[in-house]
Order: sequence, then structure tokens, then C-alpha cells
Amino acid sequence: CKRNFISFIFLSLGTGSNILSALQDLFWLLKSKVEKQLQIISVLQWVLTFLIMGIACTLILMYILCTDCWAIAALYLAWLVFDWNTPKKGGRRSQWVRNWAIWRYFRDYFPIRLVKTHNLVTTRNYIFGYHPHGIMGLGAFCNFSTEATGVGQKFPGIRPYLATLAGNFRMPILRDYLMSGGICPVNRDSIDYILSKNGSGNAIVIVVGGAAESLNCTPGKNSVTLKNRKGFVKLALRHGADLVPVYSFGENEVYKQVIFEEGSWGRWVQKKFQKHIGFAPCIFHGRGLFSSNTWGLLPYSKPITTVVGEPITIPKIDNPSQQDVDFYHSMYVDSLIKLFDKYKSRFGLPETEVLEVN
Repeated sequence: CKRNFISFIFLSLGTGSNILSALQDLFWLLKSKVEKQLQIISVLQWVLTFLIMGIACTLILMYILCTDCWAIAALYLAWLVFDWNTPKKGGRRSQWVRNWAIWRYFRDYFPIRLVKTHNLVTTRNYIFGYHPHGIMGLGAFCNFSTEATGVGQKFPGIRPYLATLAGNFRMPILRDYLMSGGICPVNRDSIDYILSKNGSGNAIVIVVGGAAESLNCTPGKNSVTLKNRKGFVKLALRHGADLVPVYSFGENEVYKQVIFEEGSWGRWVQKKFQKHIGFAPCIFHGRGLFSSNTWGLLPYSKPITTVVGEPITIPKIDNPSQQDVDFYHSMYVDSLIKLFDKYKSRFGLPETEVLEVN
């Protein structure tokens, strides 16, 4: 009542209405600025997690072991040994973490959107092939490791597991943080467990192109590394898990990268890292922390729209032949291209755009 009365007084005055309008505009301007800063902070924390959290936590733990608080580090290391195989057994997801408000600010920074095209039944298991990798797979993380875009509401009864490098789960603290979001190692033991000993309604999200694909991602280019990536198809056949093509429009737009030509020293170094460590170091940049006109680690705020396609029914074959694998791989490639062609014009690409499959 008080607020209505004050508003009435302002409106009754000639210039009062202008004052009230100015105050309201100021309030919304301040709120918008605060939300933008929260979006930047939410994205920055994930970028730092992706780049340095594992190494930083390892160094901090080693330092604590050399201080008077060594017992805390020793207890954690004992727990780590006891809990070592948990990532291979479906991990330890937390709905509380997946629903943190920070992920909604993360989503709105770009923004990121999840598009459902078909229903998924809970009596089946699935392998989602996610394309393209981009620099950090931001769309894959936001859509399938958080509830920010409503994956749980859009696919009720389906539990998504984003698969990433197994090496991440050897790093203290980082491993627990990743598992809380439903992230698992992208290795055979982990995938076999989820698809065979964890019931039905599971969806393993595999960024099929991996590190090799990340080396070629650049704004304006729609290219996937897929022709010789057939391991995920073989896994699907062994478990009778349906294959689902997923394409993220805009994933390659959020960072700019220096692309080294084949045969150059830079590409040689990247491939050596990829072969021996599992990831390829990229030279990339986004925008600065305080200005979009400067270079920095923050991604550009470009929209990312992830479209989940129609599932391909896969039979269960304990020992699939190469012919079986090739047949269903070909079906998958065709399905991904059709998905891209159907939705490309809706998300800003010309009708003439062609998905490059390498």
C-alpha cells in the first residue's frame, strides 16, 4: 500500500512522473549490469577450472603436506586411494551442484540453448555423439553436466554422462568437482559399466572429434572429425545402445584460434601432445575481462544452440564385425548431416553451408 501511495504522489506531480521513470530505469540498468557481471564471473570460473584447477589443486595439496596441516592432506589422499575407482563406476553426481544458480548465469552469458527434436524412451541406453568439439566444449558442459538448459525436463528419466579425458580424474579435488556434474572418464571401463551395470535410461555424451577436431575449430567453419572415428559405434553395438547425433551451432564461434598448417612445426608439436598426453595445446583467445574489444581468456558471447537429433536404433551384437561397424557408422554420418542441413538456416547459417566431414 505504501508503495502504491508513493507512486500515486509521484504521478500526481508534473515532474514527479519523470523522476519515478528515471528511478525505475536506473534500477533496471543497475540490475542488468549486476547480472552481466555475474555471467562473466560464472564463465571465468569454468574457464579457470578447465585450464588450471587440476594442476593448482595438486600443487596446493603438495604444499599442505609440507605444513603443520599435513594431516588434512593425508586424510584426503587416503580418501583418494579408497575412492579411486568411483569415476569408472558412474561417478558421484549431485543434483544440488547441477542446479547451482551459477550455471544459469553461465547459460545466459552466450546464451546456450538445448533443442529437443525427438523423445527418448527410458527403457533404452544411448550414446550421444557431440559435434563439434570447439576449444572447450562449452555447449556440451552446460547442456549435459548442468540443469541450466533443462535437460532433465526435456528428457525425463534420462541420465546424461558427459565423457572427458580420464587424466582429469587423477587430479585431486578436480575429479570430485567433475563427478558432481555427472562427468565420467571417456574410457572403455567407465562406458561399459554405465551401459551394462547401471540399468537403463543412461546417455553417454562423447565428443567424438576429440583433441584432433579442436585443432581445426575456428569461427565460420563447420567441420567435424568423424570418418575414422568408429570406436563409439562399436561400443554402441556391443551394448545395444542407440546412437544419437548432436550438433552445436555456434560452438566454434566463441574463440579465435591460430590454425597451424599440416606439416608445420606448430602442428607437429600439437600432434605429439595429442598422442602422448591426450589433449592438444591450442593457441587461442577470446575477449578481455573488462572489455570485449581486448584479448583475453573469456569466450565471446556468441549464441550456442545444441540440437539433439533422432536416435538410431542399434542392435546388440557382442562381437560386431567391421562390416557391422561400418554400416552403422555410415548411418550415423548420414543422420548427422541431415540434422545439420535441417537446422542450419534456423541458427544463422546460409542454405549453401555444407558440413565438412573429415
